[in-house]
Amino acid sequence: MKSRFVYILLLFSSLLQASDFAKEQRWADEIVDSIMDGEAVWLTTGDHEFLSIYTEAEDESTQGMIVVHGTGVHPNWDQVVRPLRVGMTEKGWHTLSVQMPVLQNDAEYREYTPLYPQIPARLQAAEQYLLDQGVTEIVIAAHSQGATMAAYYLAHQPSRAKAFIAIGMPAQHSDDPKAIAVSAATSLRSIRIPVLDLYGSADLPSVSESVGIRKSASIRNAAYVQQEIAGADHFFEGKDEPLLEMVNRWLIY
Repeated sequence: MKSRFVYILLLFSSLLQASDFAKEQRWADEIVDSIMDGEAVWLTTGDHEFLSIYTEAEDESTQGMIVVHGTGVHPNWDQVVRPLRVGMTEKGWHTLSVQMPVLQNDAEYREYTPLYPQIPARLQAAEQYLLDQGVTEIVIAAHSQGATMAAYYLAHQPSRAKAFIAIGMPAQHSDDPKAIAVSAATSLRSIRIPVLDLYGSADLPSVSESVGIRKSASIRNAAYVQQEIAGADHFFEGKDEPLLEMVNRWLIY
């Protein structure tokens, strides 16, 4: 597994680029003072500091959820992310919503590919933060490309996560070997912890048309489950409660 990860790092070495740190800071400046539930915490990877939002469970708990946003947004995003990071505290979970690498606003999905080797360090820092708070059971819940990023992490690095909730996770259709290397379909082949692959009946084509691909990739994971939420689009507009109920029910089960 380690040699495979090194290979992928080498594969990207000629294209490796950094997150748009200035954009990350602009997001932080915009949202920190507006946080109503939870508190801003700053985690580090090497010499880079990035924003996360920690929200304690309403009751005493040793359960923690890392929440991962989608393409180009931030850890207090209105759709999917904030409903999870706040709503799951009512169900006994401390949550830590993490700023992931971002690019300029007009960046296309495929342009994020060279950023993937930077993902593990951020999620490892998030796990360590929860462990330092006394959390003993960690799960990762991630949306859209954030789910693809989290899957990449779980496939290539040791993790304390006991389960993975992928919401609206696309699987790339591409002949580009670099894109294939970070595709959810590639990552799912190596993941053995329980996975809830959750999507809406009105989701994006990249999600709905790759349902079979993701299921086939997970054929060796007996704890992989797919679930569709009727009427939900990619951003679960108006479907926060069904989303939270489905996630909570699966975690309890």
